Amino acid sequence: MTETAELRVVLEDTGAAAEMFGPHDEHVTLLEESLGVRLVARGSELVVTGQPDKVAVAGAVLNQLQDFYQAGNRLTLQEVNYAVKSALSGRMDALSALAREIAMVTARGRQIKPKTYGQQKYIAAIENHDLVFAIGPAGTGKTYLAVVMAIRSLRAKQVQRLVLTRPAVEAGEKLGFLPGDLQEKIDPYLRPLYDGLYDVLGVENTQRYLEKGIIEVAPLAYMRGRTLEGSFIILDEAQNTTPEQMKMFLTRIGFDSKAVITGDITQIDLPRGQVSGLVHAERVLAQVKGLVFHHMTGEDIVRHPLVQDIITAYEQGRS
Repeated sequence: MTETAELRVVLEDTGAAAEMFGPHDEHVTLLEESLGVRLVARGSELVVTGQPDKVAVAGAVLNQLQDFYQAGNRLTLQEVNYAVKSALSGRMDALSALAREIAMVTARGRQIKPKTYGQQKYIAAIENHDLVFAIGPAGTGKTYLAVVMAIRSLRAKQVQRLVLTRPAVEAGEKLGFLPGDLQEKIDPYLRPLYDGLYDVLGVENTQRYLEKGIIEVAPLAYMRGRTLEGSFIILDEAQNTTPEQMKMFLTRIGFDSKAVITGDITQIDLPRGQVSGLVHAERVLAQVKGLVFHHMTGEDIVRHPLVQDIITAYEQGRS
């Protein structure tokens, strides 16, 4: 006969209860299916029943969710999913550790916080190094958090300008086949960088900074022959650079500058047989001091939980 345990978790208030359950009880459903337990609300308590080891993990997850909510955060399916997967991997305080850390406050007053341990380490890497390579799958916040940290550096007057760039190579498409003039051809490739700026600074502030030259968004080819001093430079989609382009970019970095290079080495769109500059750089620069390679994983994905499962399935399909 299977042993059954019961645990009672006291919910601090009705707001906490609503957040813990989620819309249409979707958080409860995720917890029950992922942890193999049964959750029932009884007054101001949440009763957990199931096998003792599973109940213990569920209790740790529920305590994390309450800590996170009481620190002034909203609970979404993403936070619940992260707390569950972290607890199952043995980290019982992963979400609680993120509860009170604020990376920045947007122009509209929204707090931007790291949502995973990997994101927390990524922010620390940018704070402590002048050159950071962030490698990982889509949806891990590589580009967005780099933009956040760049704007934070600008606000703190640690740099005088921001330069955001990416190679104009995407999924086999060629610029020449797109309609419009050169700028209109280039803009679709730069749109994710603009989106991050708009979200953090607001459209009006972003446009003002662009007009004054405080922020520059341009294709990688525009970086050749320049020296960027007093700047925070972001190279996005770096897996689509050649080794020559990567070397060109890295040698643009001047005094009082910081650079973040982001990319996903599982989504290289270069011609077949062409070596990725990002892959090459990790091999060549592995022993260079003063820079860091930070790897994000599927656990750091902050989009819909399905995205994490999709990426995991593709990774398993290649192995």
